[in-house]
Order: sequence, then C-alpha cells, then structure tokens
Amino acid sequence: MLHPFIGRKRELQLLDQLFKKKSASLVVIRGRRRIGKSRLAQEFAKKTPHYVFSGLPPTIDVLAQDQREAFARQLQREMKIPLPRAEDWGDLFWQLAQLVQKGKVVLVLDEISWMGSKDHTFLGKLKTAWDLYFKNNPELVLILCGSISSWIEENILSSTGFMGRISLDIILEELSLGECNEFWNAEQGRVSAFDKFKVLSVTGGVPRYLEEIIPSQSAESNIQRLCFQREGLLFSEFERIFSDLFSTRSAMYKSIVERLAEGPCELKEIYTVLGVEKSSAVSRYMDDLVTAGFVSQDFTWHLKTGLDSKLSQYRLKDNYVRFYLKYINPNKTKIEKQALKLLPQWQSAMGLQFENLVLSNRKTVQQILGLDSSEIVNDNPFFQRKTKASPGCQIDYLIHTKFGTCYLCEIKFRARELTKSVIDEVKLKIKSLALPKNISIRPVLIHVNGVDETVIESDFFSKIIDFKDLLKGV
Repeated sequence: MLHPFIGRKRELQLLDQLFKKKSASLVVIRGRRRIGKSRLAQEFAKKTPHYVFSGLPPTIDVLAQDQREAFARQLQREMKIPLPRAEDWGDLFWQLAQLVQKGKVVLVLDEISWMGSKDHTFLGKLKTAWDLYFKNNPELVLILCGSISSWIEENILSSTGFMGRISLDIILEELSLGECNEFWNAEQGRVSAFDKFKVLSVTGGVPRYLEEIIPSQSAESNIQRLCFQREGLLFSEFERIFSDLFSTRSAMYKSIVERLAEGPCELKEIYTVLGVEKSSAVSRYMDDLVTAGFVSQDFTWHLKTGLDSKLSQYRLKDNYVRFYLKYINPNKTKIEKQALKLLPQWQSAMGLQFENLVLSNRKTVQQILGLDSSEIVNDNPFFQRKTKASPGCQIDYLIHTKFGTCYLCEIKFRARELTKSVIDEVKLKIKSLALPKNISIRPVLIHVNGVDETVIESDFFSKIIDFKDLLKGV
C-alpha cells in the first residue's frame, strides 16, 4: 500500500488545469532521485485512464535494444495486446499512439533519459510521434519524467526539435517543512521540534526518505535503522544516486561534493580541490550538480543597487549527501560488520544542515516576517570579500527589500539554549557589512533549541523565529 500522498498542491493544480485546454499537452517533470516525480504523475492521473512506462536502469550491459524490448513488454502488459516488435522506436510509439486516440488519457514515460540515452534516434522519433500521432487527441497528457535533469535540459528543453511543444516544465524541489511535519502522522504534536529536526537534518525534505520514518521511534533510532545498518535505505543510497546520474564521471562529482560538504566555497576552490586549471568542463560539472538539485549556486549582490554580483559561492544543499559523506562513508566497513552504532559526534555538522532547511523554506521565513515577495529586491546567503576598505563578511541569509531594509538572518543551531554571545556575533557581522547610508538593518535570529531569557530581554533582534514555527508552515 502506498504512503498517503503529501504536498505538491501547486504542482497538482498546474497539471489539473491542462485538461481545461482544447489541445494535447506535453509535460516535463524533473528533479533529484527519490523526490517524487513518478508519484506526482500517478497522483495526478489516478482518476484518469493512465499508462506508465519506465526505462531500464543504465548499466554497462543494458543496450538500446534492451530498452526497446523492455518498452515493448510494458506496452503488451499495459495495453493488453500481443507483444509488439521492438526493432524501432518509431513503430513502438506509433502503436501506442493508435491505442490512445480518444478521451482523457495520461501517458507517463518515466526515467526518460534511461530509456533513450543509448539510441540517438529516440528523441527524434518521439518528437515525430508527438507531432503526427499523440497530439491528435486533444485530451491526452504525455508526461516525461527524469532524474538526470541535465540530460533533459540539453536534449529536450533546449532542443530545437521540442521547441514550443512543452506545455509545462515542473522542477520538483524538496517538500516544505510544514509538509515534512505530516510524515509524523498522529505523533506530530507529541514529538519535539528538535527530534524532528534531527531526522530532517539527514533526510531533508525528500519524500521517499521521509516515508521510511517510524513516528513512534526516536530520531536516533530512525537514523540508526536507515543509515547505520547495511540493510538501511540510506546506507548505500549515495552510490546508487551517483552511479545512476553521473555514470563514469561519478568520481569527479564525488570529489566536488566532498569539498562542499565542509562548507560553501567559490569556484576557484573547486579547481584547487580537483587539481586542475580553470576549464569549461568543471563549470559543466557544477552546472550538472546544480541542475540535479544537489548543489546551489548562491550569488551575492550589490547592496547599493540590489543587483546580482558576479561573485557566487556553491553550497551543498542536499542534507542526505552531506550526512553520508561526513558520517556513513568513512565508517562503511564498520557498519557492514555490524560493529557501529550511531556516532556520538554526528550532531557536529547540524549547523550546516539547519541552514539548508531554513534556506529551502525561505518563503515561510519571509511570511513570518510579514514580507510579500513583491517587496524583495534580493535574498540569499550573502558574502563580501575582504578588501582594504572593509573586512570579509558572511551572512547566513539576507533579505534586501525595496524599502531600504535588510533583514540579517542568523541561522543558529546549538544543542542547548542560545546565550547572549549570539548577539555579539551578529553585532560583529553588522559592523563588517559595507552598508550604504540609506539601508536599515534588522537582525533576525532563527533557532531550533530555544534561547536564553537574556537574549529576549535584550530586545536586540527584530524577530526571533523558532524552528517549530517553520514546521507549522504558513
């Protein structure tokens, strides 16, 4: 039995609206592995006749002919027809199109890059089949799903062959914290925000990982079961992700994310880690990781104008990947021998994990602060390089409004209540900022484990946001 469907209300609304059109729709759904692409397509199509076809996982032994034969067998089972010949994608698409010429129907081609990457004729024949056959049914929705977003971007979205044919391009991000909270079911009100945070610091908002939570168990028990047992879903998930997505270049991508697991950095530091000169190939690797949803490129900006700077830092925004690299991978041998329990120092990286969760839910932060998106000039992690005129500065999250106010958000994780020392840290950051005279600064504290009464009484922060408020959603 499937886990109850959670979230994706906006995406479902966008998909539902397609049936109000008088023409067929070609849809792309992309995002990282386990983010719920196939599940979204199934949820959308559950009240409509629908057929799902999926490519075979890419391995050295899987050839283009194997993909066609697998599709033919799925076509036989789904449509209850004799087994079609699998010599040509054009023939297979034609046969499928003949069976869905009338009435509401949803077709899903899942893991589209697996299906077509080894046959250079695949996309051309899919495009031809769409133009000549599929789109003749005005009530048909054809959904192309894939985890390798860079392949989809290059071969479908940026392809002249599909130009003007895509009705909807959906990029699935992690679920919001309010939606993540629903995975604790009836235990929501009995489990502390800190206990939920410990789980989310490992899973992020990835629905497939959250489905594995046992709400009646503690965070430590859930993490032990998922990560520190060789049978656990998250023990070997990293290798599956990187071998599936990045194939023979997975070692290069792994080196990049290992550096980013230590904290954000500029592109020049990536070149140093890889031991290479500046090259377009490395920029392409970074673009692939960003497009796949594992890394974020955060641009800083000019406070005087609000316009983006050329300076940016790359940040590993995927909580699972960082947790794997920091704690699971270095201990794989011990885990395989069943000789390792949850590491006592595992909470040491939770500061960066906490920042990721907050930055992925910045819209909720803005709403708690009473800000409308139309008021915001720019918002991101902010940094300025050290110069003769001003010191270097790093802000966890800065919101720059068109009314000349900057909300400086300090995202702070501590295992215990925060003390007044946090005020001194923020004061130093404010002093280091090269602020134009017309800019006001309002400090905001975002925490997970409470603040000392002296912090509240100081009246220093314009707003103090508790993690439990983010879990409520807005």
